[in-house]
Amino acid sequence: MTAPTALELAKRLIAQPSITPATGSVFDEMEAMLKPLGFEVHRFVAGEAPDGPVENLFAIRKGTSGSRHVAYAGHLDVVPPGQGWQTDPFVPEIRSDLLYGRGAVDMKGSIAAFVRALHQLPDDLGTISLIITGDEEGPARYGTVALMEYMAERGIVPDLCLVGEPTSVHRLGDMMKIGRRGSVNMWVTVNGTQGHVAYPQNADNPITKLGKILSEIDSLQLDEGTDWFQPSNIEFTDLHVGNPAHNVIPAKAEGRLSIRFNDRHSGESLSAMIREIVERHGGELKPVISGEPFLTPPGDFSDLLRDAISGATGIQPELSTSGGTSDARFLSKICPVIEFGLCNATMHKLDEAVAIDDLATLADIYEHFVLLATA
Repeated sequence: MTAPTALELAKRLIAQPSITPATGSVFDEMEAMLKPLGFEVHRFVAGEAPDGPVENLFAIRKGTSGSRHVAYAGHLDVVPPGQGWQTDPFVPEIRSDLLYGRGAVDMKGSIAAFVRALHQLPDDLGTISLIITGDEEGPARYGTVALMEYMAERGIVPDLCLVGEPTSVHRLGDMMKIGRRGSVNMWVTVNGTQGHVAYPQNADNPITKLGKILSEIDSLQLDEGTDWFQPSNIEFTDLHVGNPAHNVIPAKAEGRLSIRFNDRHSGESLSAMIREIVERHGGELKPVISGEPFLTPPGDFSDLLRDAISGATGIQPELSTSGGTSDARFLSKICPVIEFGLCNATMHKLDEAVAIDDLATLADIYEHFVLLATA
């Protein structure tokens, strides 16, 4: 039987609606793709509402000729499509050499390309596994973290992991991610005493205190960047008082900020720094750390992937740590991780689409990489 193309595989996955957190039919499709290739497929559901339940899949094929265990990680869940698509976002459609559908780029197309590559690889290569979650686009509490726990309980540790996020910018192969900055969100609450604006001596205005807090935080320069990371930045993302009356001093003022930080910091160190400012002005701080920074220094891993990319595209990819967070922030705790995938111009947008030629080329890159990495 002729092996399916990356395009055919991508269409099968896109046709299964899988808004985060994903369960069910899209995993049935994934399992059906992998079992004929000799993979042991393990599926389980983790978590409860509101952040679950989440379905996860771990598949492994143990080879004999190679010494390395190469893992591929990805997610089958997608963001909600929104209104305004030209066609049904879960009915894959080809127009002008592009495949349209939610998840075409982020990241069902990449998963399809990797499965296509598996069809071209000898069965006796080193160990290959797939770490596939249904919760990357959401809270990510019961997705890749749960998969890592599953692997740890069974003593499964890859030698390296390729994450198929859409990292390319202008053309396939121009960028891969060797790290990511960390992320921490913080909620600031300042309580005061409500009162009449004409009698401020009988009130305590929390807005004034919140303004001083935000001003002091805004004056911070966390660092100037590193060899591989851009400078850490603090951004205010919300202010809320909710006072309907023009002549009342409110009893509470709230603010929210987000910090994206490089490896000069940790989520805990930044939380401690901001907490000191907030509490000195009489406020309270609630930080939520969603990820720590990680870096896979350039070396054998990145060289192998670069060789595979340049062999298929003729270009040398930029090594970058730009962009937001991904599940690589979790996987970096167990093995070296690099992200590489399709062009990201339309991810999360209306009429998300991938170039059909890019799907085929990405499959070639993944095939070449796995051959090199398991040698």
